[in-house]
Amino acid sequence: MRVEEIEQMDKRFVLPTYGRQHISIIEGNNARLKDSEGKEYIDFTSGIGVVSIGHGNERLSNALCNQVRHMIHISNLYLIAPQAQCAQKIVENSGYDMQCFFANSGAEANEGAIKIARKYGEVDGEAKRYKIITLEHSFHGRTITALKATGQEAMHNYFGPFPDGFVYANSMDEIESLIDDHTVAVMIELVQGEGGVQPLEREHVQKLAAVLKERNVLLIVDEVQTGIYRTGEFLASQLYDIEPDIITLAKGLGGGVPIGVVMTSKKEVLQAGDHGSTFGGNYLSTTAANTVLDVLNEYKESGILDEMMLYFESQVTACQREFPELFSESVGFGMMRGLRMKSADALTQMINRSREEGLLILKAGKNTLRFLPPLTITKEEIDEGFVRLKRAIATL
Repeated sequence: MRVEEIEQMDKRFVLPTYGRQHISIIEGNNARLKDSEGKEYIDFTSGIGVVSIGHGNERLSNALCNQVRHMIHISNLYLIAPQAQCAQKIVENSGYDMQCFFANSGAEANEGAIKIARKYGEVDGEAKRYKIITLEHSFHGRTITALKATGQEAMHNYFGPFPDGFVYANSMDEIESLIDDHTVAVMIELVQGEGGVQPLEREHVQKLAAVLKERNVLLIVDEVQTGIYRTGEFLASQLYDIEPDIITLAKGLGGGVPIGVVMTSKKEVLQAGDHGSTFGGNYLSTTAANTVLDVLNEYKESGILDEMMLYFESQVTACQREFPELFSESVGFGMMRGLRMKSADALTQMINRSREEGLLILKAGKNTLRFLPPLTITKEEIDEGFVRLKRAIATL
């Protein structure tokens, strides 16, 4: 089907909630993509941090095909072997003494985290504790409660009234002063993705974690984008050397199959009937996640993942230094990177010119060019991607 046909069908039958780029990607091999017109692209987006082990991964394809032949879904009323195996792998990779609940997305995982915190605040202590502090410029999802947890006022337009109990801190330094007798949790992203690939200061995070532990306030870390080796370690929490009470995961865990996880050390809080999901953690999604985890664990142990991350970082940094008139700084960790553009007006133009040159890339915040390539990207694919980026820069 030609792009024009797809576009007309899309306009007629699909709600216009996305600012689409008018290409139709139909085939992929690791970080290389091909559209319906036969044009090739280097993918520095990985489906917004989702396709962690690349497009068309043979091990993932084989595992899914084999699972589909036997069972796709049964429901959580029964034991699901790959779900239990996946939970074990996640907990053991994290190093934390936790248990997992499986959902279908990052927003659902964050909803689960909020429910755990709220019930904890209801039954622990004399006063009902329900308030959750989040940061300005944060992003926690599109459902009504996760949207209210998001510290971006512009995203709240039209959708109220919202659930009560969310407080926004302008900075890490302000959080402690906002804690009162009704505060049950603080929810943060260690690297704000949608907020502009903005890492939090390690010392500030460690200080906050200590304060919260002392005051019996839960620490929720949203690792929907930073988790599953995106920043170098299995969890960004490990980079920051903290032990959160609740962690949420999604995106890269399923390699393209929808999945979400909320994991917590507060194992006793939720009981049968408190929470649930029809599709969460079914055979299909957890078979995908198990394969992704196996592949990435092997990449990490072999040293290839760290090597490629360092190389990717070097190329992003070199690009910033080569074009200081365009980019003010290089930010981020691992393969969650950004280039701050001096002109926010040029950001959309940069993304469009890059696409024309055969490179897919993202924006974050108001002025950040965001890089989220597959974690299995090769040196040759990285090199080709930056050649195309520099061709795009030359056309500005």
